Amino acid sequence: MIDSSNGSLADMPYLQNQVAIVTGASRGIGREITHQLMARGIFVCAGVRDPSIERRAVERHRATDLYREINLDVTQLDSVHKAVQDVLSVFGRIDILVNNAGVSDGENDALRLDLEVFKEVMDVNLLGAWRLSEAVIPAMTINNYGRIVNMSSTLGSLHHMNRATEPVYRISKAAINALTRVFAARLSDTGILVNAASPGWVRTDLGGPNAPRSVQQGADTPVWLATLPEGGPSGGLFYDRAPLEW
Repeated sequence: MIDSSNGSLADMPYLQNQVAIVTGASRGIGREITHQLMARGIFVCAGVRDPSIERRAVERHRATDLYREINLDVTQLDSVHKAVQDVLSVFGRIDILVNNAGVSDGENDALRLDLEVFKEVMDVNLLGAWRLSEAVIPAMTINNYGRIVNMSSTLGSLHHMNRATEPVYRISKAAINALTRVFAARLSDTGILVNAASPGWVRTDLGGPNAPRSVQQGADTPVWLATLPEGGPSGGLFYDRAPLEW
């Protein structure tokens, strides 16, 4: 459920009157994407599965009046539809979707397939993004405007894939790249731009403390893609705002 008691977007300039949904927004890159979008005057509906974690993020952002939390499990179609309808019932629009929620299979061996792990990773990383995109696109289409950003990874780039670590994670991100291309082609000439972003190896719970990049660096390209002007690229994979090989 959305708490809509802390102000309205009605008094904001039009360019700041946008509404974003960010999944996996309670920590790491997702939380930083939320912060950077709000810094641009964009209202963010932060989707998380664990409200107890999200409460801490709420305290950080409460003073901005640009933040709401929504309970969202990207693996459950009912949860996806309810979250999207809750946002539309309050704001009447969805301009931006950042499909950031993701999990990894860690040190799994590609020669020892764990089917349950495979299903879990693909359900979150690929099908979760697919469900959310499909759910928000009708609202974007009405306004002839939308920005969908799928969080990918250099680990999913076929060009750069020369190691066998995290095999299911890599395959899920290669698949999200394909999904990005398919949706971009399907939505050409609609005003909806669909792109993928690699944040690089970032110091998060997933990336670990030895990663060389900060969450601020990791969030920069997704936020750039989420705020592209009219005529911006669609169907691309980007790292540090530059095209990355598929």
